[in-house]
Amino acid sequence: MTTSSLPILDRDLQSGDLTLKLAEIAEEAARLILPFWRSGTAVETKSDDSPVTQADRAAEALILERLAALYPGVQMVAEEAVAADGAPTQTDDWFWLIDPLDGTRGFVRGGEAFTVNIALIHEGYPVAGVVTAPASETTWRSDRPGGGALRRQYGAVHEGEAHAGAEWRPIAVRDRPQEGVALLSHSITDEEATRLAARHGCTHWQGTDSSLKFCLIAEGRFDAYPRTGPTSEWDTAAGQAVLEAAGGRVLAEDGQRFRYGKPRFLNGPFVAIGG
Repeated sequence: MTTSSLPILDRDLQSGDLTLKLAEIAEEAARLILPFWRSGTAVETKSDDSPVTQADRAAEALILERLAALYPGVQMVAEEAVAADGAPTQTDDWFWLIDPLDGTRGFVRGGEAFTVNIALIHEGYPVAGVVTAPASETTWRSDRPGGGALRRQYGAVHEGEAHAGAEWRPIAVRDRPQEGVALLSHSITDEEATRLAARHGCTHWQGTDSSLKFCLIAEGRFDAYPRTGPTSEWDTAAGQAVLEAAGGRVLAEDGQRFRYGKPRFLNGPFVAIGG
């Protein structure tokens, strides 16, 4: 990191300006992605058998360019760059984790639950994060440290007329109801989903894709997201930042706060929980 970037980065983090800037970048990437959605865009298969499209690559290029201009020298770890060039062998104290299009499989199917994720990691933990859902034109972000979490709908209803929901509104997790509801990945069986939900005190569950699960818990609409299957760090970091800012937690199998900068940026099992 250049010596000039760290003071600016930390200043923006402490003031809350950082995630405002990240939201603008994520929403710009979302507008870039949308024309590819439900358009029959070509799909390639990466070495790990996951899909990638031109939308993933275009959005990542935009995000990397914008971040480098704002905070030159801060290490960037982004999904498609890692797929192309390999993962860094070590991380700096401060680094970005970027998933330009989380939920690509659902995006290719025409589903709506895909997101743009940008997170800032400091000494192993997410300290700022933004998640944008292009299909619903919705963004969630952490505020300054200790400042809570916020949500807005950034689209316009009519040309030249701002959407009433475009203002940032605070969100928070809910107290666990008597019959909690879990969010689960579509990649598991109904039997496993029922078992996982019950293990975390939830009598009902619903399947959905992408980091949207963290944000829906942060809004107080759901209660838990247990995950046993493999994920990458860029899949979870931004959502964790939003959820923790809203009063939730993301815990590893040992009950400790979920951390980042692990070998090959691969996650083990975790549970994201609300109140």
